[in-house]
Amino acid sequence: MGQTTKRVGDAAEELALQYLQEQGLRLLVRNYRTPGRGGGEIDLIMRAPDATLVFVEVRSRKNSKYGGALASVSLTKQRRIVFAAQHYLLRWSKMPPCRFDVLAVEGQSVNWYKGAFGQG
Repeated sequence: MGQTTKRVGDAAEELALQYLQEQGLRLLVRNYRTPGRGGGEIDLIMRAPDATLVFVEVRSRKNSKYGGALASVSLTKQRRIVFAAQHYLLRWSKMPPCRFDVLAVEGQSVNWYKGAFGQG
């Protein structure tokens, strides 16, 4: 039985979580979604050892053709992730340092792009 896109994505997300935890990050939330249609989703919200809140988009591709996993994070997708992060941050009384990372899983390699995109 072949791998579905969902199974491949779930496996990549699990690999990304494990990788980031090995790097010292702590999981706060997995698959955070804003309410309603047209909102955003964040695959992983992590806390770095320096207290930075890290919003992580996990992307998986079989190989790096056509720009690879990183290139697949479109401007529209970035906006939705930023929107979801803003929604998540409403619960914080004090704004922590934040960044948006992409963890690209391509075949057997994992590439971590810190500060891959942002608001400004």
